[in-house]
Amino acid sequence: MPRMKAFLLSLALIALAVPAGAQEPARPFSQCMAVAQSLPGAVFANLTPKDLDTRLVTPAQAGSGEVEFMYAGHSTYVITTPAGITIATDFNGWSGRVAIPDIVTMNKAHSSHFTLSPDERIGHVLRGWNFDGTPAEHHVVVDDVYVRNVTTDIRNYGAMEPDGNSIFIFEVADLCIGHLGHLHHPLEDRHFAQIGRLDIVMVPVDGGLTLSHEAMTGLAQRLQSSLLLPMHRRGAPISRFIEMMGDRFLVDYVNADSFTVSARSLPRRPTILILNGV
Repeated sequence: MPRMKAFLLSLALIALAVPAGAQEPARPFSQCMAVAQSLPGAVFANLTPKDLDTRLVTPAQAGSGEVEFMYAGHSTYVITTPAGITIATDFNGWSGRVAIPDIVTMNKAHSSHFTLSPDERIGHVLRGWNFDGTPAEHHVVVDDVYVRNVTTDIRNYGAMEPDGNSIFIFEVADLCIGHLGHLHHPLEDRHFAQIGRLDIVMVPVDGGLTLSHEAMTGLAQRLQSSLLLPMHRRGAPISRFIEMMGDRFLVDYVNADSFTVSARSLPRRPTILILNGV
């Protein structure tokens, strides 16, 4: 299986240079991580079973089953895994239409993307920033899903605040799913290497509050995802983003606010899927 081969290959590479003798904390292995090719400072290494923490090698990312996506408004999608784990993206406490998600992710660009007082019954509250200004880092496995993040910078009173927000990646049912959050700048090669493969990506299409339509279109085309799920639409009609994507993507208007997908049912041709409410 091509994906399994890619996964095994990724286990044999270390994407970023680590000083000799340095000890990296054990973390789950990502089946979606890009192979480090032509990345400055990359170091290739052989891994043997003793290097792997088997307690963190989990079948969470792999396997069959359908994942449900429900658009809940603004930048919030509610993702339900085959095991029934619910995830609310850019959770603000009032949109989501799921009483108590198991996992919520947040970004701090505006109050519509986070809450400082999430319900205490939420098992995992993953903020895309740290209050002390250090980069947030999440590696969380909950039942059948592995959640990690890649930090990005954010505009703050005209200047750029390093690592102020995050792109969140969800690995489940052999799918690599990304939520770009409130992205304020084009991604660099190092970001794409850290993100890896994304079969499904949720992209802001406001055309200015995050990235311009031109910049977001270029980013989406480079990711080469099978499914693009628009979100965070403000002002400009969704048709402008669709037109700029050109003929490389099909467009599917779904007359519902949710849909289900599996690794086997991904469209063969890249598709922009638009749910009710977007």
